[in-house]
Amino acid sequence: MMDDASYSMSVKQIFSRLVKAIDSADPDLVEADTTGDMVTVTSMKTQEKVIVNTQRAVRQIWVAGKGQGLHFSLAPDGRWLDDKGQGQELLAWVKECVSTATGATLDLS
Repeated sequence: MMDDASYSMSVKQIFSRLVKAIDSADPDLVEADTTGDMVTVTSMKTQEKVIVNTQRAVRQIWVAGKGQGLHFSLAPDGRWLDDKGQGQELLAWVKECVSTATGATLDLS
């Protein structure tokens, strides 16, 4: 398991990529609010939300979107993967959730 500093740095990088991608997207479709350990992505048309937040105690990132919640842990290969073994990668899942909720296609590269 990673230490607190490594976890915090990884989360910071992911949140930064997410906010940057949303800031580059059509503001008529999507906006993001960042508060501490959470990024809330909101559809400007439907007000549907995708919520990405940290769970520091277990060093995970949780995502609520598309009517479900997934928990992601850092795999040995450096990817954030769902903890149910479905092979879902964090940023791919966030991109899919945001696209479904807002119609915006995010560039999370």
